[in-house]
This record gives sequence, C-alpha cells and structure tokens, in this order.
Amino acid sequence: MEEQHTVSEKYPHLYKINSPEDLKALPKEELGVLAGEIREFLVEHVLENGGHLASNLGVVELSIAIHRVFSSPRDHIVFDVGHQAYVHKMITGRRDRFSSLRRGGGLSGFPKRSESEHDCFGTGHSSTSLSAALGFAEADRINGSDAYTVCVLGDGAYTGGMIHEALNNCRKKLRLIIIINENEMSISKNIGRFAKNLSHLRSSKGYFRTKNATTSILSHIPFIGKGLVNLIRRMKMAIKAALYGSNYFENLGLYYLGPVDGNDEEAVERLLREAKESRQSCVILVKTLKGKGYAPAEATPDRFHGVSPSSYTAPEGTSFSEEMGLLLTSMAVKNEKICAITAAMASGTGLTRFRSYHPSRFFDVGIAEEHAVTFAAGLAANGCLPVVAIYSTFLQRAYDNIIHDVALQGLPVVFCIDRAGLNASDGATHHGIFDVAFLSEIPEICIYTPLTRNALKNAMEEAVRASVPSAIRYPNGYEDPNVVSEFYGNAVPCGIGVRNNFLHTPSDSAEQLDSLIITDGRIVKEAMKACGLLRERGHRCGILLLEQIKPYEKIAEQILPFLPQKACKIVFLEEEIKAGGMGMMLSAALNAYPVMNNKTVAIMATDEGFAVQKKDVPILSEVGLDAENIVNTILA
Repeated sequence: MEEQHTVSEKYPHLYKINSPEDLKALPKEELGVLAGEIREFLVEHVLENGGHLASNLGVVELSIAIHRVFSSPRDHIVFDVGHQAYVHKMITGRRDRFSSLRRGGGLSGFPKRSESEHDCFGTGHSSTSLSAALGFAEADRINGSDAYTVCVLGDGAYTGGMIHEALNNCRKKLRLIIIINENEMSISKNIGRFAKNLSHLRSSKGYFRTKNATTSILSHIPFIGKGLVNLIRRMKMAIKAALYGSNYFENLGLYYLGPVDGNDEEAVERLLREAKESRQSCVILVKTLKGKGYAPAEATPDRFHGVSPSSYTAPEGTSFSEEMGLLLTSMAVKNEKICAITAAMASGTGLTRFRSYHPSRFFDVGIAEEHAVTFAAGLAANGCLPVVAIYSTFLQRAYDNIIHDVALQGLPVVFCIDRAGLNASDGATHHGIFDVAFLSEIPEICIYTPLTRNALKNAMEEAVRASVPSAIRYPNGYEDPNVVSEFYGNAVPCGIGVRNNFLHTPSDSAEQLDSLIITDGRIVKEAMKACGLLRERGHRCGILLLEQIKPYEKIAEQILPFLPQKACKIVFLEEEIKAGGMGMMLSAALNAYPVMNNKTVAIMATDEGFAVQKKDVPILSEVGLDAENIVNTILA
C-alpha cells in the first residue's frame, strides 16, 4: 500500500484515471499534465519490463482524444498491430497491472479480447485493423446500433495490402472512423505555404463552426438551397484537388479530414468530434512524433521501437539474425544473382548491412508478406537467387504464395525464417511454432534447423546452391557456447552427404542407450538437462540433434544406422506444434524400417492450443517441454 501511495503521488493526474469516464471528467487544462505523466510512466515501466516504447510515446494525445470523444466499450476501438495500445490500456483500467506487462499471466503487449471488454479485437499482426473495423461497423448497421467504430492504423500498416482491400469495401454511410497515424513515411501531399495554411484552417475550430452554419443556412433556401450546397462542395473539391492533387480517400467516397498535429490533443479532439458528427465513414490523417517526450527515442525511434527489459544483458557476439545478414552480404559479393527481400523488417531480420553494401539487390516491400514471396518467385524465375528474410509468425500469411508461386513451379527461393520457436514476451501472436508443420506438407522443399553460426553458414550455402525451395529456421537469440562445447564436442556427425545431424551419447555407444531424444533447435538445451537428470538415476539417454529435418525420408535413411537396435524409448522433442510437425513426420518415415518395431515412441511438442502463457514461469515449463517433463515422459 505504501508503494502504491508513493506511485500515486508521483503520477497524481494519471492515478485519477481508472476508466474513460474519469478522463472525460478531467478539466481540459489538465490534459497536458496528464500526457506528461503518461509519458513518464511509459518510460519507467517499458524500460524496466521491455516492450514497445517509441510508438506509444507518440500516440499519447491521440489516445486521450479518442477516449474523450468516444465511449468504449460501446464504441469499438481497433488498433492495428496493437503495439501502440499501451496508453489505451492505462485509460481503460489496467494501469496498476503494468508491472506485469509482457509476462506470463500478465498484461499482453497487444490488445486481447479476454483481457478487457475495451479490447474489442485482438491484434498482433499488421494491416488487419480496417478489415476487422469494417466488420464491426457493418454488424452495427445490421443490428441497428448507433455505435461508432474507430480504426487506428500507422502509416507502416498502410503499406499492407489488406488495408487497401478493406478501403475498397468501405461504404460511405457507416459510423466508421479511420485514423491514419503518419509518423515516418509521407502519405499526404502538401505543396507550398498556402496549402499548409489551408490544412491548418481545415482543422481549426472556426472552420467547422462556419462550415456547419453556412451549410444549414444555404440548404434552407427554397428551391436552390440544396443545389447551391452541392455546387459549393464541388468547387471546394476542385480547389483541394489543385492544391493537394487527387485525394485517394475522397475518390473512394470517404469524408477526409486533416492532416492534423497528432500531438495536439485539442486539435485531434476537434477533428474526431467533426468526424463523429458527420455520421459517415471518415478518414482522419494525423501526424505524430515517435518517441515524443523522451529524447533518446525521439532521436532514434527505430532503436526504441521495441526495447529489452533493463535486467537483460545481451550475450557477446552476433545474434542469428545479424549472422544471417553478415553471411548473406558476404555471399552476395561472390554471387551477383543473390537478392535480399524483407517485409518492413530490415533491422529485425539483420539485413541493414546487406542494404548498405548491395542497395540495388535489396528490396523492402513494406508490410506485404504475400507480395514478398511472389515477388521472390518472379526474381527466381528470371535467373536471380532471392532470399526472403521473414519472421516465422508473419510467414503464415504467405502460405498460398509459397505453395502456388514458389513450390509448384520448383523455384529456388530461400526462406530465412527468423524467430522460430516460442517467443514468450510477445505472446501467442508471435510464436514461431507453425512453420514446420505447414512447410512439411509442401513437396520438394528442404527445411534446415541450424543451431550454431557454423551450421547456419552451411545451411545458407547449401540452400543457395540447391535448385529447390529451401527454408532455414533459427531462433531469436544467440549461439549458446555451452551447447557448442558440451554437445558438439562429444557428438558424432550423422548422415551421408548431410553435415548437419549429430548424435550425442555421453560415454556410451548408441547400443547401450535406454532412451534416445531426437530433437532440433535450441530446445536441445532442455534435452541436455534431462539427460543429466536421467543419468543421476542410472538411465542412459542420448540425443540426436537434427540440423536438417526435411526431406524426412532422406533424413530417416541417414540417421537409421545410428539408432539403437535394442528395445528402447524414442522421444521426438520439438519447439513446434505436434500435428504435422517434425516428430510426426520423421517418426512416420522411420516406421517403415524394422528397427522401429521394438521401440516405444513419444512426441513432445506444443500440443496445447496456441501456447498462451497463463503463469509467470518459463514458457517451456508452461507448455510442458522443460527438462523435468522430458524426464517424466521418458520414465513413464
């Protein structure tokens, strides 16, 4: 209680706000102080816990204005991606839970329907907001509701194709407010001082008062009133077109307002009230400053887009993402056909160096994963060697393109799949646990799962040389020196012509083993712990680590000589989903051989839905894939 009292003294205005109604009751002159406290609160908690900082600092006034004008949860507020919804969470009664942000069982870093009635739609991937918001608005129309739907999307999300598909389906007579938050790339076209002044005029208090009064007076003139209003509207559109060029949104029949300074709460609130009173689909363009109020984030917003907890110390060396980028940059010097493609994630996927050294062969296609894959297919079909670097969770969007445009045509596209496996802090929307299963069903594609920098190099060189589609998946993080020294130092390479599979049997031959764990990826660390615990109980356990898993029939044939002939238990351990994953596919391939007749098989995988973390414990313990559960499975 004493700590809570101290915090409330530090943030007196913020601690008055426990609901949107409290915010509406706050005097206007206190809103600036509140915004400052919110920013200070964000910096304090996000730097401590990790999370998205710069984007949330930029939308403080915008979030305040939205909740002062609209009535959540009756009115629906849909955030694109949702990483900029922290202020929304504070205003809607979740301020006191911010110490649990992005921790198991705590606040999600994204909107989540099960977390609050104010989170009407769960997000985590970009460019989905407008399609969902349009669904809400149409449902309200069908149900006879006069509720509003507010869609908040960033200019980055605007690069995604789904936004434009949804815009094409927006009807004029809906209570749909689309807010485009421009903080990096330019969407609006402002030419000259006069156009700038006109923009300021169109967002001023007097403009709307005069406009509404004039429209009301003219429309009541007998016989000619409505025609005169329409004539003036057409003349205004012609003047705007001359100044701004053709307005995309108004050409679609949507009422357009802005641009407006998104960090000016009063100006934003004024436009939102105008949009609300118009009772029609409306687009508002706001311009915000990412990182506003925190000098380091203002200076380098990319660096503060997502921050690690203050307690986190990065290991020495390069991460897998950075190592992939370094290797690809070097390979592209020798091979001028190599191209790199990213979907707005050059930094996250380690491609910034490639962009600097090979700008003519680097392509950032925006948040358009489907396009990235089919674009790569076109490059490959015309003689290039495209490498698509993409997070596992975002690759799901391009599944159809991988099948039809790449695999069906047998094109040599290389997919560098980043963030493979469980990613606890960002939650279920960011787990990379589905790619093995959905790629395993595609004929001809090869899947590599390197665990060391050297293995990553081998996989990339082999994939670029191959004439088939290839996928190289690796986790978010760094090579583990303990795994390298303890595992690889005592492992036997397996396979004919494949360098990336290793059998580790501490002081035993394969034939002496009581059990064998077949695994891939960083979860081998838990397998190593489990083997140690089993040996303390007199149970001899070995590990077969796969750094290539597909084609499964070929891998099964290569590891066959290293399987014990005697009866024993074989556990397939994977940081992926069970259905269609490595364990199911490889065990099916091995079952064609008599050596499996006397074996007991268990498959340990993330078989509990979407691996939602409900407790503040390590994610592998939460999903039952830690060393203790491995031991229990083997001894069962």
